[in-house]
Amino acid sequence: SKMDDTVDGESDIANVEMMPLTLANSNDILNSGVDFEALAHQHYNRLKASPPMSAMEVDQEADFTGVDGDSSNKLQWPCLPKNWNDWLFPPNVPRACQLLRKENLAVPACYLVVGLLQGLSGPLINVYPLNMNATEAQQTTISSLRSLPASFKLLFGFISDNVLICGYRRKSYMIIGWAISAISMGMLLVDSECGLAEKGESQPSVEMFSLTILLFGTGFWFADVMADSIVAEKAKLEPEESRGQLQSTCYACRFFGLMIAAPFSSGIYSTFGPRAVIILMGSFPFAMLPLIYNFWEPRNQVIKSTSAQCSEIWKTVCSRAVWQPMGFVYLYNLLQVSNSAWKEFLSSVLQFSPNQLNMLLIMSYVLLYVGIMAYKYYFIAWSWRSVYIMTTLVGGFFSLLQICLIEGYTFGLDPFFFALGDDAFADFVSGIQFLPTTIMMVHLCPSGSEGASYAMFTTVNNSAYTMSSAISTQLLGVWDVSKETLVGGDLSGLTKLTIFTTFCQMSGILFVKLLPRTREDLEHLHSDRLSGSRIGGTIFLTITFGSILYAVTIGFMNIVAPGWAGET
Repeated sequence: SKMDDTVDGESDIANVEMMPLTLANSNDILNSGVDFEALAHQHYNRLKASPPMSAMEVDQEADFTGVDGDSSNKLQWPCLPKNWNDWLFPPNVPRACQLLRKENLAVPACYLVVGLLQGLSGPLINVYPLNMNATEAQQTTISSLRSLPASFKLLFGFISDNVLICGYRRKSYMIIGWAISAISMGMLLVDSECGLAEKGESQPSVEMFSLTILLFGTGFWFADVMADSIVAEKAKLEPEESRGQLQSTCYACRFFGLMIAAPFSSGIYSTFGPRAVIILMGSFPFAMLPLIYNFWEPRNQVIKSTSAQCSEIWKTVCSRAVWQPMGFVYLYNLLQVSNSAWKEFLSSVLQFSPNQLNMLLIMSYVLLYVGIMAYKYYFIAWSWRSVYIMTTLVGGFFSLLQICLIEGYTFGLDPFFFALGDDAFADFVSGIQFLPTTIMMVHLCPSGSEGASYAMFTTVNNSAYTMSSAISTQLLGVWDVSKETLVGGDLSGLTKLTIFTTFCQMSGILFVKLLPRTREDLEHLHSDRLSGSRIGGTIFLTITFGSILYAVTIGFMNIVAPGWAGET
């Protein structure tokens, strides 16, 4: 029954498959004139010429067909027309890649819940620190603390690749991650009323709020690494004509959750206060438990030794197909330095209310999702270089419009609506840029070490963003952009900071030649004469781990010793 997946257009195979295999017609089959020996030999030669499948891939293709004892061809939802079933469960896609089957449903659901939690926590983190009188540096750091654990994805992935819990590589760790997120929000609720100062309610300290947000992020990023690892394994089973669809679907789930949860969170925050939002953030992880229970994963898999995995990962990072494009990803994201004084300007000078600040955030999430879908359905045919060049130039133009808002030139628009388009469009650009790098990363993962290798690549991506955020707080001491100065009417420092950060963000385009144009160019780099360079691999790992250490140190100092770097 699998022959037609490998041998295309063979009429003999089609004839054999049309015959039901029963004892009654066995003689008819044997006398059908089909040369089974020649056919088997031809099939063997084609299999031998194709890339070998990993043990996980074999398990998924063979064992999945037996889940629940039903056939892959059976209609999953008989109440729906066959064409609807074919759309939901594409017959040309292996069962392991059909995300809506109940044994796979935990994967897109995990991405969706990560997005929901990011959306719920976004408005809270956006305005609650202002209510706690956090400094500008503390506000920026708290915003980055939720994402900081993403810089440790390599550690999370390496643990799950090497240590089985209850016989599973992913399921058990996914449960642990969601449990950490739920417990952290429980700690915050026990510590104080989590209310608003103007209502006379107690609030957590900046330190306690920062700690629980860090733990919260650690939990859901830990679970997210497990989902990423599963997708990296399943993506290798995708047919050539639909490569990249699995990842784009999963990330579309995440950003859809982010988009719908953010306005809901903002409304809850305005109506019932921050405590209600925190309760929801602690409750959503429990929705994953039944789905994780139904998730199919082979138990007690044979895993490579730690030394073998380390050796394989080292060989991978020494490949030019890894360190060159990932070098571009790191440099480009490092240069996306934000203006850390911008939120203070909107709040103190333009007098934007918390609801307006959250509306800016919500529109950013909406356009981020629109950017993801735009790439999935339109820009996916573009070369990776073209995508980055186009989006960088457009993003730079909108970033420079911030100067118009600072100077009061809004072309007749209300400052809020001008800022709405200016801030939010940057996230539309980020959404378009997001998927090319993740699709590239999954094709770099060696079989058997998907968890650690994919996590390492995303760690490079996230560590650059985290370090960029740390640098942005350091720039607050270069020009005077304190709250007192801004309210006093001196906006010259803010203008200079805006110009500087805009040109930093656009300068990433200078390194675009490091990025392959397509997946085919990426594969050619494997055989390049510079591939296997120990120097390239060493520089790659040194910069990655050095960035994580720097970002963690800066974030810690901003929380426990505000003003240590000279900012006001």
